[in-house]
Amino acid sequence: MSVPVEFYMVLSGLVFIIGLVGVLVRKNLIIILLSIELMLNATNINFVAFSSHFGNLSGQVFVFFALTVAAAEVAVGLAIIIALYRHHASINVDDFRLLKW
Repeated sequence: MSVPVEFYMVLSGLVFIIGLVGVLVRKNLIIILLSIELMLNATNINFVAFSSHFGNLSGQVFVFFALTVAAAEVAVGLAIIIALYRHHASINVDDFRLLKW
């Protein structure tokens, strides 16, 4: 007995909405980066669910590549956050209205 694909879609939608609210509401750059990761993982849940539902592995392969790109994105994002913190001593989004040093 398998779980219907609609349950995965609801779970993915809830995770995506939580991530979207985190991006729109929060002011901390690390929380915003984590919220973007939640949104990416929500789309990955959909890819895997539909890949399993249709019996095709292409969605799972796409998720594999998306996770590798997400790891690179996190590394670059954290490097930027560390550089901004060293220069401004803050990671609040309101402090970075201009991206010039």
